[in-house]
Amino acid sequence: MSLYLPKDYRNLLGGIEQTEKAIKAVKDMFQDNLSAQLALLRVTAPMTVLSGTGINDDLNGVERPVRFPVRSLDERPAEVVHSLAKWKRLKLAELRITPGRGIYTDMNALRPDEDLDNLHSIYVDQWDWEKVIWEEDRNLDFLKRTVRRIYEAVKVTENKLYVEFPQLEPALPDEICFIHAEELLQRYPTLTPKERENAIVREHKAVFIIGIGGKLSDGTIHDGRAADYDDWSTPNSDGYEGLNGDILLWNPILESAFEISSMGIRVDAEAMRRQLRLREQEWKADLYFHRRLLAGELPQTIGGGIGQSRLCMFLLRKAHIGEIQSSIWPEDMRAACRAAGIDLA
Repeated sequence: MSLYLPKDYRNLLGGIEQTEKAIKAVKDMFQDNLSAQLALLRVTAPMTVLSGTGINDDLNGVERPVRFPVRSLDERPAEVVHSLAKWKRLKLAELRITPGRGIYTDMNALRPDEDLDNLHSIYVDQWDWEKVIWEEDRNLDFLKRTVRRIYEAVKVTENKLYVEFPQLEPALPDEICFIHAEELLQRYPTLTPKERENAIVREHKAVFIIGIGGKLSDGTIHDGRAADYDDWSTPNSDGYEGLNGDILLWNPILESAFEISSMGIRVDAEAMRRQLRLREQEWKADLYFHRRLLAGELPQTIGGGIGQSRLCMFLLRKAHIGEIQSSIWPEDMRAACRAAGIDLA
């Protein structure tokens, strides 16, 4: 999306001090709620990983990581993470976490190729989480149960926040709606993927779109997803493909669908081979992470990321992510936001 300036926008929390207090309240409450819902242990995570290991997240395959040589490692290149999708699975194997339990961490990333707007910054902060599951949990019902638990953590946070800040009235529905990306295409065949999201989320207010990354009947994909973490190609019990998806909420300030999480059941060896072939990336099978997964050395998992600034932005009814986090913004964006009553950090 390009920059959107809501008409008659006002900061419901007043000054910066109240906003900062509310940001802390959201982060403290939500991570406690999330860890309780999913049985997660907090761990410390890296900001950098070595290049050429396959550990970093390729996102859509075109974004450039911030890369630099490390003098003490004979100038071996390292890079700032895009996310921790694969690192978490390695960590679970290292910790020997048993099925039913998992980890979460504060992930801080740099994505210099982002198009800056209300939702996107070059600085990304999210709760990255990953949980060990049994082989028999690799199914759509288990995915939906996990999504409902995450949604419950969001709702509990929204309700508790209302107690401390009564000007922030709860707006989320009791239940989250599930729909596959192919069903969405069939329902709105003349709309773009983003327009489909707006249409369905405007109606239901909270939606989980299944099968992000897999090819649809018109030959397109709903949105990009890497081949080596989310499983978007395994047939599911609804007759479609994919065991992953995105959580989207209706944002009344921006009047649009608002993604807060990308998540899913992760690839097993069979799904990874298939998805690498579909993306013509079979060469990745020789990388460190991929070799270990294909050798059966990593546990079966479900996981994802939940945007910290995104969730704060939604719950605090902010119009721009720059009201939550401090980052770099074009001067013309700063000026336009200032004129609209939006103060960027």
